[in-house]
Order: sequence, then structure tokens, then C-alpha cells
Amino acid sequence: MRPTAPATGTVIHEVFRRAYERGDRPALVDLRGGHVYGYRRLVTEVTRAASGLVRRGARRDQVVGVHVSTAGAQTLAVHTVVAAGGVAAPVEAGAGAYELAERLRECDARALITTPDLAESAIQAAELSRVRQIYSLGRALDTIDFRCLLTLEPTALPALDAASQPALLLADGRRLSHAGLLARMAELDVRLHLAESDVVLTTWRPDGGCDLLALVALGVSKGALVVAAGGGDLAGTRHDFGVTVLAGPGGTMERVA
Repeated sequence: MRPTAPATGTVIHEVFRRAYERGDRPALVDLRGGHVYGYRRLVTEVTRAASGLVRRGARRDQVVGVHVSTAGAQTLAVHTVVAAGGVAAPVEAGAGAYELAERLRECDARALITTPDLAESAIQAAELSRVRQIYSLGRALDTIDFRCLLTLEPTALPALDAASQPALLLADGRRLSHAGLLARMAELDVRLHLAESDVVLTTWRPDGGCDLLALVALGVSKGALVVAAGGGDLAGTRHDFGVTVLAGPGGTMERVA
């Protein structure tokens, strides 16, 4: 069930506007996290989880830290926060508890989304900051299971102004609006010219910038398949999935087919 229709011109609308008609076709394969998201499942979980955040008291412009270990988890977490009217503050996956706590204090985050493998650092960081709610994308001690948000009664998501509504608070202190993130996606598309037939393989771990987020969002908006890998047999992965675009650490992106 859709709790609401996303506002025209927002990141959620532009990225997911054709997701329902694309149905169960794979959108995002998170090899490290062990998840495969079809288009309909991805947009449904984003909007239902966002509705759950609103039910639990999330406010417009509230900053939520995102400290996760995979591009797939970052995609789900950031778009959930943004759909709820919040501002996602991505943190580098390799940040330790004290570095994470400093970042959370700087942006005055009151909530944090993490993954089970980083939950221990997240809990330590929360104790050193003003974070009071930790959601984990998978069961982890002393955290709230992110999937619990999907079980709450759906409610309307806030109407957002794409030009003025902040979507991201980056590590360098910049606030990026919905329109700003969409503009970055457009810039990447000038380089990559993504189409539905493309398969994007990224080995880029989540960081505090916007380019990984913009790349994955661009791929989903175009109907491409995005494969997030953490290493291993990349040659085999490229062959198995028929990869056409490769993105690596540091933001390197190239068309390989």
C-alpha cells in the first residue's frame, strides 16, 4: 500500500515515479548485504518506512545520521529519511565511534540508521551525542529493527518544495536540496548516459558525500540495474551480470561496455 504519492519534482518522485510499473524487475542487488530489491519492493519499503518515521514523531528538517556499510543500505536509509521530510547526514562507513559521535553532534542528529555490523559503534556514538533512536537494517542488540517501521499504520508523507527542502547534509557542511541532488544526478548522466539496458556495478563504500547516492538514484530513475559489491571476484561479477558501467572507490566511473 502506498501511504501517499510523492510530491512532483522531489527526489522521491523523480527516482521512483516509474517504479510501480516496472514491478518486480530487479533494481538493486546488494551483494554484501545479501538483498535483492525489485522496483516495486524498493519504493514500497521506502515510502512505508518513511511513513513509519512520521508515525514515530519524525519532523520536517530533522537530521538523521546514516552510518551503514553498503550502498544498498545507504540507498534505502537515505531515501526513507528524505521521503519523511528529513535531512539525511551520510557518514563514511569506516568511521569509528568517536568520529561518528563528533559528526552526529555537529549536525545535531537525534536519530541514526545503521547496519548490524556497525551497530556497536553506533550505540557508542549515540551515548556521546544527542541521538536517542537507533534504527538497524537487520536485528542488532539495543537498536530498533528498521522493519518495524513497515508494520505501522500508513500515514500521509509531508508535501515538500523541491527547490528549498534540504535532502542531504554532507560531511563538508553543505546542505543539498532535492533540486540540488537531482542536478547532480543530471550531471552524472551527461557523462554516463544511462539507459534501462545498463548494469551499474559499484564497489564504492558509503561515504559522507553525495556522488554515490546520486549514481545509484540515477540508475534507479533510468530503470537500470545497480549491483553493489564489496570486493571478491569482481571479474566474475562483471561477467555474471553483464556490467556496462563500473564505479569504484574515490568516485571513478567509467563505461566498460
